[in-house]
Amino acid sequence: MSGYKFTEENLNFYSKELPGCPDEIDIIILYDDFNEAEKGVIINGVYIFLDNYLGELNFATAIDNLTVIGKGEAEKELIPIVKLKDFLIWREKEFVEKYEGIRYDTENDEHSLLEAELESGNTLIAVINRELLDWDSKASHPWILNVEIKYDGTNNNGLPENETYKLLDEVEDKIMDELTDVDGYINIGRQTANNLRDIYFACKEFRKPSKVLHNIQEKYLDKTDLSYEIYKDKYWRSFERFEKTIE
Repeated sequence: MSGYKFTEENLNFYSKELPGCPDEIDIIILYDDFNEAEKGVIINGVYIFLDNYLGELNFATAIDNLTVIGKGEAEKELIPIVKLKDFLIWREKEFVEKYEGIRYDTENDEHSLLEAELESGNTLIAVINRELLDWDSKASHPWILNVEIKYDGTNNNGLPENETYKLLDEVEDKIMDELTDVDGYINIGRQTANNLRDIYFACKEFRKPSKVLHNIQEKYLDKTDLSYEIYKDKYWRSFERFEKTIE
């Protein structure tokens, strides 16, 4: 690719340990012919190599963080790239054994109501499960579902009118009926401001949430402007802003 070859002979790796994040899989890939001037091409080549070597799904889900560097930048002993697959299988098995069977019941949790005034003068209101943010097994639900519903709050400081509120709550209830905490899908809370409601879930996996939200999106197509994204965040860093606010 662009004059570079990516093979088992010129690629190595090691795993980087992150303080306070023992379940995070942070992989450093070392490429013998690394050239800073063509870093983009080389990183792309490494990604394509791993995509084929590990399989597209495994590459996308098994590694949390990936960095490509030159051999001279190594900080630990190098491991041949041919051992990466076995390493990831071992880490996955370790992860599953650690969190297997873990469930979270939100029924008796306390929620915090947060209100703020934005720079625009609009109001922000958030309802967050405060107890859940202190949970010590967050990594058992590493997939974050963020549902976004746009509305017109022009005449209400960016907040929805009463009828719109009812519709937003109806959609959220539909999602919660399908994604329950006992099955591994935990509602973290929601934020409403600037003509947008965000609804947050932490999930044990990503397949069912994707199907559920696709169906709900289709059902409310003529009533709402709904979109969603699902991404991996084992330690829920996305919600640190709420932890600081609640404290």
